[in-house]
Amino acid sequence: MDLRLSGIAHRYGDLTAIERVDLTVGSGETVVLIGPSGCGKSTLLGIAGGLLAPGAGRVETAGAAPAGCLNPLTYVFQDFALLPWRTVEGNVALALEHHPLTASERAERVDAALALTGLREFALVYPKQLSGGMRQRVGLARAVVVRPAILLLDEPLSALDAQTRELLMADLLAIWERERTTALYVTHNLAEAARLGDRVVVMSRRPGRIKDTLAIDLPRGARERPEHAAAMADLQARLWRLIEDEARVAEREVADG
Repeated sequence: MDLRLSGIAHRYGDLTAIERVDLTVGSGETVVLIGPSGCGKSTLLGIAGGLLAPGAGRVETAGAAPAGCLNPLTYVFQDFALLPWRTVEGNVALALEHHPLTASERAERVDAALALTGLREFALVYPKQLSGGMRQRVGLARAVVVRPAILLLDEPLSALDAQTRELLMADLLAIWERERTTALYVTHNLAEAARLGDRVVVMSRRPGRIKDTLAIDLPRGARERPEHAAAMADLQARLWRLIEDEARVAEREVADG
């Protein structure tokens, strides 16, 4: 399923957050949004998912949802937002409770989501017993259990340490390879952007507009190979050059505030 944003603009009172954004994420494609702090990345993601109504423009989807899709668009947030009194499988099952499924259908979906995210052996464990990386895996399982057509991810790895982030990136790549899910992914991390995206969209500082788009030709599964280290380092350097000046300005604005 394609995700299409046309002429998107949004204001918070007198502040123009984003304006004139046109973006299409093709079926099965992962597009990563980067840019300086305050450029409207999360606002754009919220509009894409229907959490915010745009001040102008429209959001459309095109194409058929995958078989068994219950929620065409599904979020994964930085905050795991797990219910502490529910087990892992209980948290994952929560996403299914308002859908007319039989008990066996619900159990089958939960088991498949746990298997996909490496959580089967933790099904009866409570969130407080899990590491941050494992809790975020529960968040991923809760998202994929509805078999979404489009995943919207708002800095899902930013609260994790470097080693855990690497493991979760590998998990995400495996999920996308298997499920062929369309994804719009927001991050500040240039290494994440270069590793995960088919395209990286660079936004300007406020009001956020699309400044540039870099397509990444290397297959995602090959990007960590030693022979591609120089190319990946060059890509990250290009991304940094595109945002460096505006990132410095944004940092001073935050510090002054």
